[in-house]
Amino acid sequence: MRERTFTEQARRTQLIDVTIELVAEHGYPATSLARIAESAGITKAAVLYHFPSKNALVEAAYAHVLTGLVTVVGTAVAAAAPVDGPAAYVRSMVGHLREHPRHVRMIIEAMINVVPEAASADRWTAVADLLDQARAARGIKGPFDRRTAALVIGGGIDAIVAESLTDPAYDTAAAADVLVTAIERAWLI
Repeated sequence: MRERTFTEQARRTQLIDVTIELVAEHGYPATSLARIAESAGITKAAVLYHFPSKNALVEAAYAHVLTGLVTVVGTAVAAAAPVDGPAAYVRSMVGHLREHPRHVRMIIEAMINVVPEAASADRWTAVADLLDQARAARGIKGPFDRRTAALVIGGGIDAIVAESLTDPAYDTAAAADVLVTAIERAWLI
């Protein structure tokens, strides 16, 4: 496969950005290749030159959004001590998603319509690993249901973010703090 030119890469980035905006605003079903092309100021054939299908373009937009999220959250977690990994995860995840509501909608639409397998064990396993590391750093021994704990944390994050989408005045930072306190009390003492 040949390397893309600067212009081709710029056009692909533009198409990904347009797709994120349109999917977030109108939903996956109402975002057609024609609508994407019109918003980008190019022809549908030009869109198909860069992406073979609508699904391929939505997958690329989904990957772009996830890469940004993983980078922010990963940086926050890496900067935290192991005992604070779960708190850093929750606060950075909630904060990033609060700041990028269109990305939240892009993720949801892509997971429902294009990449349903994305809702795999990857997310809960990463959180469970952070809990394991925090427990080890605190000297906490004994078994616990790491999968359920991670799923509860993920569900809490999802609920906080969903509430912020319906109520922009909702204090997500305070809600993240409540979730962190619940995590501490349930699994880290």
